[in-house]
Amino acid sequence: MMSARRHDKRVGYRRVSALDQNTERQLEGVEVDKMFTDRASGKDTVRPQLQAALDYIREGDLLLVHSMDRLARNLDDLRKIVIDLTRKGVHVQFVKESLTFTGEDSPMSTLLLSLLGAVAEFEQSMIRERQREGIALAKKAGVYKGRKPSLTAMQVAEIRKRVAAGEKKAGLATEYRISRQTLYSALG
Repeated sequence: MMSARRHDKRVGYRRVSALDQNTERQLEGVEVDKMFTDRASGKDTVRPQLQAALDYIREGDLLLVHSMDRLARNLDDLRKIVIDLTRKGVHVQFVKESLTFTGEDSPMSTLLLSLLGAVAEFEQSMIRERQREGIALAKKAGVYKGRKPSLTAMQVAEIRKRVAAGEKKAGLATEYRISRQTLYSALG
């Protein structure tokens, strides 16, 4: 028999975009009962630990997030998550912005959510634009080479021989730690 989980948990959610980034500064000094941490882009809501947090959280709980842009980089996603949670009876608190949403929010709170969420979305689009401009300039100057190939020419030659000998491509992709699509592209 499963025991009922006590409500009123303080659940933390942290997110960084890259594996080598540190999450420690997010929610530093904030006490939580359970923490969920993603190392993934905030461009959409398809993140394993966000989904785990949303599945875990119950009515009466408080979701603590360092800042709005850690929860979502897109205004529609941000509003949907906050509205869905508050409708379930979950409170959502953004520590950096000092805002808490309960479902009984004032028009001013709703405006701030939309306004600050739009700023985060705008900031993300500006980052992407600067990145594209930088890459274009680097290509023009002949310094941008793109991403390093997943396989060397020697590895591709070896894989070709092994495929010709009858080895399975899926097994080779696993062995070389590449996707099957990357292997098929290399074999072209």
